[in-house]
Amino acid sequence: MTVTSARSAITVTGLHKSFGEHVVLDGLELDVAESTVFALLGPNGAGKTTAVRILSTLISPDRGQLSVAGHDVVADPAGVRAAIGVTGQFSAVDNLLTGRENLQLMADLNHLPTPAGRRRAAELLAKFDLVQAADKLAATYSGGMRRRLDLAMTLVGSPRVIFLDEPTTGLDPRSRHTMWEIIRELVAEQGVTLFLTTQYLEEADQLADRIAVLDHGRLVAEGTAEELKRRIPGGFVQLRFPSQYQLAAAERIFPAGTPDPQSLTLQVPGDGSVLELRAVLDRLDSNRVEVDRLTVHTPDLDDVFFALTGHAADADKEPAR
Repeated sequence: MTVTSARSAITVTGLHKSFGEHVVLDGLELDVAESTVFALLGPNGAGKTTAVRILSTLISPDRGQLSVAGHDVVADPAGVRAAIGVTGQFSAVDNLLTGRENLQLMADLNHLPTPAGRRRAAELLAKFDLVQAADKLAATYSGGMRRRLDLAMTLVGSPRVIFLDEPTTGLDPRSRHTMWEIIRELVAEQGVTLFLTTQYLEEADQLADRIAVLDHGRLVAEGTAEELKRRIPGGFVQLRFPSQYQLAAAERIFPAGTPDPQSLTLQVPGDGSVLELRAVLDRLDSNRVEVDRLTVHTPDLDDVFFALTGHAADADKEPAR
């Protein structure tokens, strides 16, 4: 993950959107720092895809103040479009063109001079490990290759902000990890801001500097992955002791703990924070109880997601509007 920037790439204040009587976004507030990965999570119909469509100027908000890359989404949509790239859940690759031709087409659409467009296509083919397949029809590409080409096409115009809507859906684990490495490099090397929606909570855990959880059009939680995990009960510190005597002494210090005499361990409930961990060690030290090993266990993002929304994570199924 990256170091958070002090400047905002995306700001959203009081965003509302309804389709008829159905409220999709109800006062959404977001602040996404430059050169970071921001993940928006939510169950089916939570409003994730609608938020991306509004921020990328595909549909209009009912009300609210929105800024992307310094441009007002409502007052200056052309400025927003010039500064962003969008990679949707379904690939925009043209199967009847080769990989190189797809990239050169994007260069033409971005009004790059022909020589510059060819150079940019060659650079991206090399960066995304597509040189050997450059002159093959995109229809022959594997799923992972198509996703890499799709993201490369998004980068032709050198966007400052990229919206990634379910970028690794349908990919095998190896291809997914390759995409993760590419995403990390984009932020670390080029300072791009990535706004990510995903159904894979491990993906958000691995990539995102900050995570927001959306439910019924409202933001129900926001923070780093570790901050969100500490909000959910069920964490504990597991202590292993060198003898039964030391374990018994620790049980007296932490009566709420769960001992396992066979493994000489004691599970002490906690949120996994540094302050709490320090307090546990201080109490053991002051009572002269020796510990062999200590491990911290916290709930994962699946636990967080379910606790906050009452749903398991899944792909968004919002209807196209």
